[in-house]
Amino acid sequence: MKYNVDKEEKYSVFQLQEENLNSLIAPNLKSEFVFLRNEGVRNLIFDLSQVKYVDSSGLSAILTANRLWKGYGTFVLTGIDHPSVQRLIEISRLETILTLMPSLKESIDYIDTEELERTLDKEVE
Repeated sequence: MKYNVDKEEKYSVFQLQEENLNSLIAPNLKSEFVFLRNEGVRNLIFDLSQVKYVDSSGLSAILTANRLWKGYGTFVLTGIDHPSVQRLIEISRLETILTLMPSLKESIDYIDTEELERTLDKEVE
């Protein structure tokens, strides 16, 4: 599995550098997500801009990441550029569960806003 992880102060960007997110890749991807979460990555942006096909195992890996970051930080999915991937997200109704952003910049802005809200919430307590 080819990928790149760019770790910044407030977030990490995980860019999958594969055309297919399928049953051959999904188990390793889930392991990487668990590793990043255990490593303390608070906010993760998962970039699918190079992915052209996702199957049910791939969706399962994405949902695993969403579950791992729920209540801990923020998980954002971006780069859903290929029509077949867009259709699968729509058919699966995952736009109601996942945080989807059209670009990396908008994903970063979203995380900045979420971090600010968390900081303000802590100050109010």
